[in-house]
Amino acid sequence: MGDELPVTSLVLPVLIRPVLTQLEKYDLGASQTLRAALTKAEAAVPGLNYDLVAGIMRRADIPVNMNESLLRLQGTLTEAECADLRLNRTEEAFQELNKKSTALKKILSRIPDEITDRKTFLETIKEIASAIKKLLDAVNEVSTYTPGAGKQVLEQRKREFVKYSKRFSNTLKEYFKEGQANAVFVSALYLIHQTNQILYTVKSKSE
Repeated sequence: MGDELPVTSLVLPVLIRPVLTQLEKYDLGASQTLRAALTKAEAAVPGLNYDLVAGIMRRADIPVNMNESLLRLQGTLTEAECADLRLNRTEEAFQELNKKSTALKKILSRIPDEITDRKTFLETIKEIASAIKKLLDAVNEVSTYTPGAGKQVLEQRKREFVKYSKRFSNTLKEYFKEGQANAVFVSALYLIHQTNQILYTVKSKSE
């Protein structure tokens, strides 16, 4: 679970759904129809939306690092554009998980701009480590509201998140030896994907 390339999973929530949210201002019906169709297609064929966007880019001969671009875009999303991931329960534990997940993703989205400035990037890494701990604490609080089998699923999601957090740390060590920025972008996207998976699980098991 979770070993697919994160960029393929994030094209829909980070790129396409926000565009459809903007389209709602002009044609609500068309936006909702497209959203439903693309979400259903993604569920049936994971990565389909990525293939669609990548195909357009290739056809237009536009050289884009999708990993870096999606990471940057994550930081520009508004609350409305992230509505599909927002927890609606009003208890403090759920609202804290909303806040902590948003905070972590915002910090991760700064990586492309800060990775080339060693001093700044080292400070950002400290912020990421702190944000990861706070997110895990928030997940633990929410798990007390999650019944039976749902709690087991959430615990599995949490273990996956911890695994990719450790992988992110190892990737950073390699970056400072080898200087491969794209590997850091990919690892950061994995963390965002795992954060989203936690939110989807909480929504399905606790709301």
